[in-house]
Order: sequence, then structure tokens, then C-alpha cells
Amino acid sequence: MIKIPPYLQKGDTIGITCPAGYMAAGKAKACISTLQKWGFEVMVGKTLGSRSKNYFSAPDEERRDELQAMLDDGNIKAILCGRGGYGVGRIIDQLDFTKFKKNPKWIIGFSDITVLHAHLFSKLSIASLHAPMASAFNEGENEFIKAFKYAITGKKAKYSCNTHAFNRAGTATAELVGGNLSLLAHLTGTASDINTKNKILFLEDNGEYIYNIDRMLYQLKRSGKLDKLAGLVIGGFTDMSDTDRPFGKKVYEVIKEIVAEYDYPVCFGFPVSHVKENYALKIGVRYSLKTGKGRSVLAEV
Repeated sequence: MIKIPPYLQKGDTIGITCPAGYMAAGKAKACISTLQKWGFEVMVGKTLGSRSKNYFSAPDEERRDELQAMLDDGNIKAILCGRGGYGVGRIIDQLDFTKFKKNPKWIIGFSDITVLHAHLFSKLSIASLHAPMASAFNEGENEFIKAFKYAITGKKAKYSCNTHAFNRAGTATAELVGGNLSLLAHLTGTASDINTKNKILFLEDNGEYIYNIDRMLYQLKRSGKLDKLAGLVIGGFTDMSDTDRPFGKKVYEVIKEIVAEYDYPVCFGFPVSHVKENYALKIGVRYSLKTGKGRSVLAEV
């Protein structure tokens, strides 16, 4: 049984940390002011806007210790990751979730934060939130930022998107899992690996070669993660690249071909991605998926 962390109320504190890549402090100003306008207190970690000279926001030990402190701090009710990039996989096995398991809180982010989402789901059976991070607030309070607010305060989501020619019609109700394809492939065989059987799986990715998307999907397929799904939701595959000698298919064509043998519902073009179109999705929570001739609907139940 998945444990749902308490939803936030006005006056609660949200911690902001950067457990992976570097982020300039200025890029989080709009996020901090928006959270405060919503009535939350904000505690900013030292990893945001740190003096790191390399890719990471800080050395592994500092990123680990700051995240650990926020996991353990009973006054912090949610942890918003400033950005993803790469780095959580270097520290995940050094984190102690003993206190967090007794008093869970919402862990929020996407991209590299998929590692945390998968680990919380597979090892601790605790829900988390795949959602926009700090820089997304610079876009203003659009529908995706509003969805973030609704999610952390307990409003059940009901999202819809245009139908797509590659969709496979059907309905499913199951726990939702997923995130960034690259990270899910990377986690295969690790302690954070997820069991996708009878789940609705969602996938997105950014900045990859098309052949690499094909390779990673085959890794999921060969490891059994695609054959017993309740449903599949395909989000944005943005900023894709092709090789000088073309792969021969577009990304959605690659995905359609790989899952053609299955009979569960498939939704293409759902707004979960590395760009503005990124609805908040609760990992481990039950959703219903409906695809057909009209708009596709993904709703929390």
C-alpha cells in the first residue's frame, strides 16, 4: 500500500535544494516569491546558487548532506528540487530514509529526480510528485504551475490532451509510475528499479539521439517492463537529434513500433515534458487513463 505524504497548508515550509546540477540563484527568484504568495514559508539550501566550479551544484557530500537534512527536518513539509541534470544517482545509496519513512513529505521534481521518485516508490512505498521545478516559475502562473499548486494542496487532478493518430484506445485504472526514460533505463537492475506490472507507465525525455531512445526502450522491453502494463502514457520527447545517416523513424514512430504487440491503452502527446507543458503527476497514486476517438483523459482516482 502506497503511503501518501500529508498535503500542504498555508504556513507550511517548502525546502529548495539542488541535489544534482548547478542552478543560479536568480533563476529561482520567481519560484520563491510565488510560493510565498501562495502562503508558504520557503527555506533555501546552500546548494542553490552555490560557488561550484563544475557541473554539479556542490560536491557529492554537500548535496547529500543538505538533502539528508531536509529529509530529516520535521518543520519542512515538502522538498522542491531546484533542477535536475545529473547527480542524484551518485548519492541515493548514501541517504538514510529512516526518519523520512516515519514522517514522509512530498519530494518534487523531474528529470534526474526520477531517481528519487523511483527509489521512494520501489523501496519505501511512498508517493512523490513529478512536477515542474524552480525555473519553470519564470513562465508565470500558467496552467502547469497551477497544477503544481493543486497537487501539493491535495486537489485531485484531471488532465486531458488532444487525441493522437498513434493512440491505442482503451481504459485502465492503476498506480502511476514513470518519469524520464533515460533514468528509468539507467535504474534497471539497481536497488531503485521499479516494478511496472499492472501499472500505468509514463515516459518523457529530452536531448537524446533517436537511436538512443530506441535502445533504451528496448532495454525496458527486454527487462519485461513494457509487457504487463495497465497503460502507457507518452509525453514530450523534446530536442531530439538524428545521426548523419538518419535512423529512419521519428521518435513517436519508434515508440509505436516497439509497443505494437501489446493491447493496453496508449496515449501519445501527453503534456509531461522538459518544456513548459509539464503537468504535475503523483508517482504511486492511482489514476484512470482513457483513450479513444476524443480527447485522452488521465485523472486521479
